[in-house]
Amino acid sequence: MTTDASGEWKRWHEQRVATVSAPYGPLSLTGTYWLDDYPDGQLPDIPGSWTADGDAVLLAATGADGLTVDGRPLDGEVRIAPDPGPASAARVGYGERRIVVLLREGTWGVRDFDPAAEARRAFRGIAATPYDPRWSVPGRFTPYDAGQRSVRVPNADGRERGLVLGGELAFQLGGRELALQVSVEGDGSLWAVFADATSGSTSYRFRFLRPAAPDAEGRTTVDFNRALLPPCAFADHYVCPFPPPGNALEARIDAGERELR
Repeated sequence: MTTDASGEWKRWHEQRVATVSAPYGPLSLTGTYWLDDYPDGQLPDIPGSWTADGDAVLLAATGADGLTVDGRPLDGEVRIAPDPGPASAARVGYGERRIVVLLREGTWGVRDFDPAAEARRAFRGIAATPYDPRWSVPGRFTPYDAGQRSVRVPNADGRERGLVLGGELAFQLGGRELALQVSVEGDGSLWAVFADATSGSTSYRFRFLRPAAPDAEGRTTVDFNRALLPPCAFADHYVCPFPPPGNALEARIDAGERELR
């Protein structure tokens, strides 16, 4: 059984490396620009005029600017709603680059994904600890009595934003009772932002964990072999949330993804 789990972990790790190094993966993000910071609508190294317009971004460009929308050259104006899918599917293109429109807490932003980004060219892999069954333990999720709650936490870009949490995930590790405050995703799976005694020394300053959806009794597996580097470990232009109160574990989590090679 351990051999099967180890093989699954290896395949998971290989897929992670392929995903982050893909042409429009996190390594290709070269900029995140909040439109409030550019009232004239002119963004660094991105042609056209970008302005917030109610429930969309108004993009104005001429044919000479070289922008495309839905694969066709743009010469005029178009309203762009937030891009819901991956960067590769963004509506706006600029050569091989993809320009993604996003909305965070009422603030409009634009992201620039470039397959030729230096970070992508320099990438040599993700340093990760080989699979060890000791780091995969049963957990129990308990939703908050009052439902979801939002806490304000610092983000990697220096701003503070809300993080919606849905409950507590309790587990035992090395004989210690531990717990993480977790968010509940749309498919029922869980998401935790955590730090531990290795953070900032032998691993990145914080990491993500994504346990599977709990069963009807709240049971799931807490597998730190699959602890993830957050997107901001791959590019400085992400706005990853820092761990919420209670998610800085005193234990050492010597497992999962640790840092970039």
